[in-house]
Parts: sequence; C-alpha cells; structure tokens
Amino acid sequence: MVEQGLADWLEEGYVSSFRTACLILGNRADAEEAVQDAYLRAWRFRDSLAAVPSIRPWLYRVVVNACYSKLRREIPHRDRRAGDAALADVAARDADPDTRAEQTEVAETVLAALQRLPVSLRVPVVLRYYADLSERDIALAIGRRPGTVKSRLHEARRRLAADPTLSALAGTGAAPDAAHGEPADSGGSAAFEESEASKMSEVSEASEEVLS
Repeated sequence: MVEQGLADWLEEGYVSSFRTACLILGNRADAEEAVQDAYLRAWRFRDSLAAVPSIRPWLYRVVVNACYSKLRREIPHRDRRAGDAALADVAARDADPDTRAEQTEVAETVLAALQRLPVSLRVPVVLRYYADLSERDIALAIGRRPGTVKSRLHEARRRLAADPTLSALAGTGAAPDAAHGEPADSGGSAAFEESEASKMSEVSEASEEVLS
C-alpha cells in the first residue's frame, strides 16, 4: 500500500518537483538531475514512509536535499549560470510571439529575483508559493521549526519587496528605501505581510505556466 501510494505521488508530482528544483537551482539540467536523484532515493527508502505523518512534505524534503547536494558538491565548481536561458525560454510552443516574449520576460524576472536570495530564504519561498506547502509542512521538508520558517519567509518577502524588477512585475510600484533597502511605506507589519504575500501569489500565478 505504501509503495503504491509513493509510486502514484512520484508520477503525479514530477512536474511540481521539477519546477521546485528549477527555482531552487536556477538551471534546468541541474534540476532534472536533482529530481532524478531524489526519486531514486525516495524509492530506495520507501519503507521509512510508514513512520512519517504525511508523504508530501517527506518527498519534498528528499527533493530539497537533492538540490542542496547539487549546490554543495557540483555547482560551485562550474559556472552555474550556464544554460539558464533555456530555463527561462519554456513558454508554450503554440503561443504567439508577443505572448511568448512576455512569458519569457516574466520567467527571467522571477528567476533572477529568486536567485538573488540566499538559498536559506529561497527554498522556503519556493515551497510556500510554488509548491503550495503550509508553513508546518515546509518545516518538515527543511528540518526546521515552524517559527524559523515563518521568520525566513518574512525576510524573503522583505528582500523581494525591495527588488524593483519584481515590484514592477507585480504591478505594485513599491520602491525600496534607498537607505535601508526596505519598502518606502509598508503600512505596518501586518499590512506588509499581507501585501507581500499577495504580491508573491500574483507573481507565482504569472509565471506558473512558464515554469511548468
């Protein structure tokens, strides 16, 4: 029963796993290798699923760990930006030239903004806004406390709010404060959280088709 459930998830979850790896690593070839390694590892250790409360965050943890392994062992020894253009240029084949150009611009902007985040912040953002994991499931996936996940998401949103290219993409027009690198008018902590969460959702929806 456990094996069948895992097999079904691996088949159904490949696209989302691949997109997650793409956004973490910023390179299509690296993402393909990471997901392949993760799937092999997940199948090899499938017996441990009997002891986990939920299969989804467990499998995302395997994918994330495979990405971490890539970042530690291979990517630092070569130009990790090589081949990124191919990742951005994955718009639908039947799209007209104007739509394809717009989709590619969206993908390039999102990828560049995410790659500017340190990996400790990038991973929670990708898992929250693209993999649609809850903060509790993200904590399970990255092996950290929920409070740590919350603080990292807050810091990631703060940095993304200060990214002028991402603000322009989301249509917010929010400009970073020149002295502190923060939004000029956040409207308070609660309003800031709601605004930036909404912005990230908009950006996620805008780039979803491009990165699928």
